[in-house]
Amino acid sequence: MALPRPRLAHRAPPNRTLAGDLALPLGAVGAALLVTALLLTGERTHTTFVLAVFTLLTLGVAALTRPVLVPVVALVSWMFYDGFVLNRSSELAFQPQDRMSLLVLLLAGLAGGGCAAAVRAVRRHSAV
Repeated sequence: MALPRPRLAHRAPPNRTLAGDLALPLGAVGAALLVTALLLTGERTHTTFVLAVFTLLTLGVAALTRPVLVPVVALVSWMFYDGFVLNRSSELAFQPQDRMSLLVLLLAGLAGGGCAAAVRAVRRHSAV
């Protein structure tokens, strides 16, 4: 009579990390804190500088998150930027500057996700 095998707990795939799972919510919190700081300091009038800061935030969060969530990261950053910095009344608009900022943030997200994917591919290749 064979002994029953103990069941193993469900394990997450080896490429999933806590940082990857929490990057999107933490990025949204970071964007909210950034908007709050900008509102308190009055720095939201320098839209080019603020877009650069949001681009860096998007790039960093996209590098940490799972690749499938990269467009969502860029969209969340854009909603905070467009709604609170450009339009100042929590409304999203699609004027030329709004579309341009969306494109910039999407490209930043793709660059961050692409760099992270390249690093993972190099690590996988060097581990073999």
